[in-house]
Amino acid sequence: MTFKDLLRDTLQTLWSHKLRTFLTMFGIAWGIISITLMVAAGEGLRVGQERVAENFAKDVMLVFNGRTSMQVGGQRAGRAVQWQAGDFSAVKASSPACRYVLPELERGDTPLRSLYNSASLIVTGSLPPFAEIRGIRVAEGRFYDWDDVREERRVAFLGSEAKKQLFATRPAIGETLYIANYPFTIVGAMQHKEQDSSYDGFDINKVYIPFSVMLKDFPNKPPSLPDSLDHLLVTPRSVAEHEACKWQVRAALARLHNFDPHDKDATPIWDTVEEAQSFRTMTDGMKYFLGAVGLVTLFLGGIGVMNVMLVAVRERTREIGVRKAVGATARSILGQFFVETMIIVFLSGGLGMGLAYGLCALVNLIPMPPFFAGLLPTWQSGALSFTLLGGIAVLSALYPARRAATVDPIEALRYEPGG
Repeated sequence: MTFKDLLRDTLQTLWSHKLRTFLTMFGIAWGIISITLMVAAGEGLRVGQERVAENFAKDVMLVFNGRTSMQVGGQRAGRAVQWQAGDFSAVKASSPACRYVLPELERGDTPLRSLYNSASLIVTGSLPPFAEIRGIRVAEGRFYDWDDVREERRVAFLGSEAKKQLFATRPAIGETLYIANYPFTIVGAMQHKEQDSSYDGFDINKVYIPFSVMLKDFPNKPPSLPDSLDHLLVTPRSVAEHEACKWQVRAALARLHNFDPHDKDATPIWDTVEEAQSFRTMTDGMKYFLGAVGLVTLFLGGIGVMNVMLVAVRERTREIGVRKAVGATARSILGQFFVETMIIVFLSGGLGMGLAYGLCALVNLIPMPPFFAGLLPTWQSGALSFTLLGGIAVLSALYPARRAATVDPIEALRYEPGG
């Protein structure tokens, strides 16, 4: 029997049981669609969240001032600790697993005045790598540089909303901005960015100045020390070294400020690396669960295919007997029904995969919210679906094909359909 004849016989068998065949093929197709869409949705959520998280900060740990909860060196617990301007360089020298250790000092509700408007915004001072690790991209001009820090130049970089509030649509580069009556020259403005979290306000609403100028013009007020910092920003050299970096920072600060390095209350840390790993674990778990639901649907569809083929074997018993009587081997009969089942499964599976990828493409034409990147089917999900489909096809084909191959030709010729 040629493949063309085999395909024609298969389609005739399916057409003679249209409803049952449709429901069976729908089960296979829906299983493929379920696996593809569920994995794509989980991937879209993960990628979207990663993009927004990177807008806030990529692999950053924020080390805040705290209070000791352990006695050490004869000093009582409950003592407040404050990071000071010289700490960040000492901590960096003692922390080889860390890429950056930066100081940050802020003043909230600072009065600002341009020629066109006034505002009360957050002013923050740090070092030039701050822009890189906090995902601040330049829309026009530049961010402050090391020369600005070294020479204590009064230059300012504006968040996108801060620029809009102070200058509206007017050019801002080169203009003078008065920050608490100190004149600053605008050197740049940032691109707008989406942000889902913050520790003091969204970056687009801030004004950024060099750390040396911030420390000189806007130090913390008493009872804080005049050279105190609000927090340190730390990034590891790699994600694999992030725990080592965190420990080295705690140990260095403990030496500088005389507290136990195991005292986490003395050094509260907002760890975005740990948060990202936890979120990835959650989305992976959701993806695997939804994929398992699709897999169950796929197996149920495979059982349906097996039932359809068993009915086909029963209804074609006389045909099988005639073929065996004229010399057809059990192997040829086995091959025929095996291939027929594979055709059904892969036909419905192919339709399901085509519909799933087409639906993903259509959905991705719609504007997505910032935290969702759309339905992103991966090659891994496609390969998994194809592998599972092949396994289901083989399993659902074996039993009806073997049953057809073992039909006794004499009994088959005496068989009456419906009898």
